[in-house]
Parts: sequence; structure tokens; C-alpha cells
Amino acid sequence: MTQTDDPRPVDLGATAQPARRSLNGDHPGDVGTRLPPLVDHHVHLMIVGVDALADSSLAGIVDLGAPLDLVAALRSRNGFPRADFAGAFLTVPGGYPIGRPWAPEGCAHEIRPSDRDERGSLPGPAETAVAEQHAFGASVIKVALNAAAGPVLDAATLDEIVRAAHDRGLPVVAHVEGERMTRRAVEAGVDALAHTPFSERVDDELIAQAVALGQRWISTLFVAGYGERTPESACAIDNLRRFRAAGGRVLYGTDLGNGDQPLGVNPAELALLAEAGLAASDLLEAITDPWPRPAGATGIATFVPGPPPADLDAVPGWLASAVVVPAEELEAL
Repeated sequence: MTQTDDPRPVDLGATAQPARRSLNGDHPGDVGTRLPPLVDHHVHLMIVGVDALADSSLAGIVDLGAPLDLVAALRSRNGFPRADFAGAFLTVPGGYPIGRPWAPEGCAHEIRPSDRDERGSLPGPAETAVAEQHAFGASVIKVALNAAAGPVLDAATLDEIVRAAHDRGLPVVAHVEGERMTRRAVEAGVDALAHTPFSERVDDELIAQAVALGQRWISTLFVAGYGERTPESACAIDNLRRFRAAGGRVLYGTDLGNGDQPLGVNPAELALLAEAGLAASDLLEAITDPWPRPAGATGIATFVPGPPPADLDAVPGWLASAVVVPAEELEAL
């Protein structure tokens, strides 16, 4: 973790506001900091369970891979955290994550390449797969580009998926792993990466192309080494540091369900983001970005009791102590 010699509270940015909890709510009169809702942009409810985060500090999650019956069941569910879904992984026959012990039946949709000349004006397998996820309530489309685990979508099929998703106003997020998979995602116009690339060094030119595209990278640095220094974790931190320095948009995400992680904010993930060069205000920006939802009033807020952190090292633990509250329960100071 990056240290600072400045004893003053760190700059948390404009979204952090001093606040007091109303006398009409729980813990009346507590003083602390109001933040926008906290979001984990990469979780798997099919692994951790649909109710696992109900009492956590998270107000929102983005589920990046689940059977469509789970998406349908939770589409109109009330309470927090509110969820956005990708639906099934779109992959090739036998491609990732098919056959993984953690991947239940129905969490992947296998797409066979088709000849456009043969089908004429009829929708092809890629467009049909995107339409199915959308019909079940998906607000983002997930594609698997894991060359380290087997076959992957060819460039033409990936282009069809991206085009079909964008026609419906849906962003596309890709799991990239293996040589040149980041390049394939960038060249196809993929909107976000589900993980910071950890299996290949992304050169500065390609990073510049990703930034120019407006691509977002979801962090998931912790699962690259589970707290240990590994070649994968070092690669991911280096890639993210250069992506951020080039102006790239970073989203906090943990891949919750992958390994042993806390059910809520993971301070270790935030500490690794700080190591990759994110300042305190950048950490807040990454964890409060509403993507894939548009920004706007939600009626809820985050409250962190007590004084703000005095240095960058204290920010992860401070955020982990946050609670979700109705916005009307907080009074500005």
C-alpha cells in the first residue's frame, strides 16, 4: 500500500460529504461521511447465493454470469443490493466456462459460427443469443475470450455479438485470458473487461486504443493472487497502473464467488487498487460508479460513521465499515 507522510485527511473528492444520521433513523445523530451507493461490478450470485449480500455495505452489484432462470427470478426482486445481470456467458461449443466445477448448467450459451449467406435475412446464432439474454432482463452481455482454456469466439462472431448488443443499448463485457485476447476485445469494440488483464502484458499502444474506445476495466486484482505475490498479480497491477495513468476508467470489482472473500467490500481489493496508483478519490470513483446504469438519484446513499481516513492506507477499511441507508436519513453538515 502506498504511504503518505501528510497527517491530514486524504482528499476523498467531491462526492464525499460530511453528514449526520437523522434523529428519526437508526443510530440517531451519528456523524460521518455520505457517499453515493457502493457497487461491486463483478460478482456471481449463482455461487455465493442470492441473499448473501443482503446485509452488506454494497448497494449494488453486477452479476457477470448466471443461468437465465436466476436472472428471471431476481429481475423484480426488491431490497438491496440491487442487481444488474449479464445472463449467460456467451462462448463457443466447449469453450470457457463449460465443464468448470463452479459453472452450473445453463450459465453458458454456446454459439456456433454461421454463414451469413446461408441464413439470408434471418438472425444468426450470435444475434439470437444476445436477444435471449436481453429478453430475460440482462443489462449487459458477457463474452468469454479465454484462449488459455480452449477455443474462443472468432472475430466475426464476436463482432456480431457486439453489434447486436449495441443495437439494443447493451454494453459488452469480456473475460479475457491468454495471448492477444485483450487485443481481440479492443478491436471488436468491447465496452469493458471483466478482469484487469493478468495473463499478458498489454502494451502501451493497445492501452491507448482501449482508453480511446472508452473501455472500462473491472479490477479483480485480489483473485490474481489471493493476497500472494504471483506473476499474474504483478502483471495485472502493472497493466492497471498504466491503463489508469493513460486516462482509463477503472471499476471496482472482486469476482465474488471466486475464492475466499468477504461478503461485502473487500479491503484487500481496494488496497491493491491503491498500489496500482489510484488515489483516495479514484478509489471512491471506482466503487461508486453506477455502471452499467446511468447516473442519477436512487433514493439511497452510503454512510460511513466516524471521522474520514487520515491516510490512504486507512481508506479500504474505512469503506468496509459503510452501511446502506435511505438518502432522506442523512443530513448535510
